[in-house]
Amino acid sequence: MTGLVILFFVAMWAGVQNALAGGGTFLTLPALMLTGMSALAANITSTVALFPGQITSSWGGRLHVAGAGGLGFRTLVLISLAGGVVGAVLLLVTPSDIFAKMVPWLVLFATSVFAWGSFGPKRANSAHLGAAMAGTAQFFISVYGGYFGGGIGFLMLAALTAAGLTIRNAQATKNVLAGVMNASAVAIFIFSPQIHWLQAGVVCLGAVIGGWVGGHMISRVNEKFLRGAAVAIGVALTIGLFIRAA
Repeated sequence: MTGLVILFFVAMWAGVQNALAGGGTFLTLPALMLTGMSALAANITSTVALFPGQITSSWGGRLHVAGAGGLGFRTLVLISLAGGVVGAVLLLVTPSDIFAKMVPWLVLFATSVFAWGSFGPKRANSAHLGAAMAGTAQFFISVYGGYFGGGIGFLMLAALTAAGLTIRNAQATKNVLAGVMNASAVAIFIFSPQIHWLQAGVVCLGAVIGGWVGGHMISRVNEKFLRGAAVAIGVALTIGLFIRAA
């Protein structure tokens, strides 16, 4: 019971983190692993548990979604659905021991992408991705999103702005597309015996409450501080996972 209470408050923090700056997965993944799950089960459980929060954030920005790179928004949705399915299937057929060895590298990649997107140099993007490149980029980002998902927000933001969207439209569009790719993954994951439903319910409840709280804190909290905290957690998690795998 103590472990579930701690998991609930960690999930609340993750919900606040996602609402304000992103990076909540860096909190829920290790918290679920500490309850005794394998890395594979924790990743699947976290994806399912955090999905309801993505629905609410997607709904809030639905009026600002747009197509990109000559592709219509519906086309991007279909590409995201397909990529999410491929990624989810790849995850389910990956043996648990192999995935455990991959997790430190996946977290390292996600942390690097998150850190670069948060603190790297900001450059004005001009439209230079055509339909083929924009569609290909979205497909592979969606595959990665269905498989692991850390850092997909910054990956999509970079691709969508490079395909000509303004930051405001790109933010809203990537929120919806992230929800879409995870919807396809969740539709597959719910049949997996790897899901720990009790922990998933606790994380879902905590993250939804945290997301609501975070939405009311947007104008009061320093976003750079939260992004820095997420990067610090990601670095610590990466180091810990590499030591554990050694």
